[in-house]
Amino acid sequence: MQLLKLALRRETAMPVLALTFASAACVALLAARVLSTGNLRYGFLLWNLFLAWLPLGFALLASEKYHRASGQDWRFLGLAGGWLLFFPNAPYIFTDLTHLRTRYFPTFWVDLSLILLCALTGLVLGFVSLYLMQSVVERMFGRAASWLFVAGVAALSGFGIYLGRFLRFNSWDVLLKPRQLYHGIGNWAADPLANPSGVTFPLLFGAFLFITYLMLYALTHLRPAQPIVLPHKVEQPALA
Repeated sequence: MQLLKLALRRETAMPVLALTFASAACVALLAARVLSTGNLRYGFLLWNLFLAWLPLGFALLASEKYHRASGQDWRFLGLAGGWLLFFPNAPYIFTDLTHLRTRYFPTFWVDLSLILLCALTGLVLGFVSLYLMQSVVERMFGRAASWLFVAGVAALSGFGIYLGRFLRFNSWDVLLKPRQLYHGIGNWAADPLANPSGVTFPLLFGAFLFITYLMLYALTHLRPAQPIVLPHKVEQPALA
């Protein structure tokens, strides 16, 4: 209930409602595909979309905890850590494009629209949560530090998505499979160039996240043009 109240506050209600509508459209499109084809090929998108909502929940709670406590405490740090841990799940859905079959497959365009809609919804969910956390960092350390924070999160997320797509780790494996995760990261660090994707993918995806966030951030700060007010012409009195 607390999370729902936070989500529907005046500051966040509009994007949350829009994202809820987009998520419902994803579910409806997936349901239509299942009914028309009779298979659940892309059913995993629902789970991935659910995971994409988690960072927003963590960010809302962390932001509220920071503003109420007027500083850092273990609860805020735990929520912020949970947000960072699950944040890569939001943009991860873009990598599900790898499941697309060729365009000669009958449902190719439906599948493409479905994945892109889910991916865009997940991306915006992540960016709303990132904006909330950036605002906290800006209050704590200043604007320059907040943008370094965004760049760092983008870089870490690029690597996190690499771990998920190529090494098949999940966010909760930090708790469930810490040893396997440690060895997986250790093997990558020992020879990152062994697999060409091990460096290029995190770098490119991290850059993609930073650039798209920057564009959307700039878009939300767009100011409408002010109308030009012309000076009134002063009527000269007529000569008698």
